[in-house]
Amino acid sequence: MSSKPFVIVVGIDYSIQTERALRAAFAHARKHAPAELHVTHVAPPATGGEEALLASSPLSLNELKDELAVYVGSSLRKLDGAAPAGEVRIVSHVLVDTPVQGLTLLASELEADLLVVGTHGRSGVTRWLLGSVAQGVVNRSPCAVLVIPPERQAPQEPTIAPACPRCARASACR
Repeated sequence: MSSKPFVIVVGIDYSIQTERALRAAFAHARKHAPAELHVTHVAPPATGGEEALLASSPLSLNELKDELAVYVGSSLRKLDGAAPAGEVRIVSHVLVDTPVQGLTLLASELEADLLVVGTHGRSGVTRWLLGSVAQGVVNRSPCAVLVIPPERQAPQEPTIAPACPRCARASACR
């Protein structure tokens, strides 16, 4: 009797965050094997629907899917300790929708156990203008969501410039 695989949907946008989200999703898939990892790129719809988007793209939908499969394969080969064959099934999807709607709808259809997305860490006006896919996914997801934050940069030591000649003269006169 086979058990239901642990289903993970991971959203990618080919940014630096994508690799971190994919790495985290694959780690969870290995941990919960047998598992299915559904790597998903959601292309926003152009005015005129899917046909207009594909007509404006130099690649067909099948070529976009092939490109995604190559990207996923090369990204997963970089990971240490790949899962033994057969324990993690990897499927790639290219959807035409808004990212939040596409990811949450796919997670619902697949009865996913986990949805993984990266965040760019935007705030303020940038977040207001561009929105937050991660926030939208958290609000609408039918399952648990793992949000991968941007890699933290080491804090830089403040540099203190030497006194300007005028300040140095004023200090010397005191």
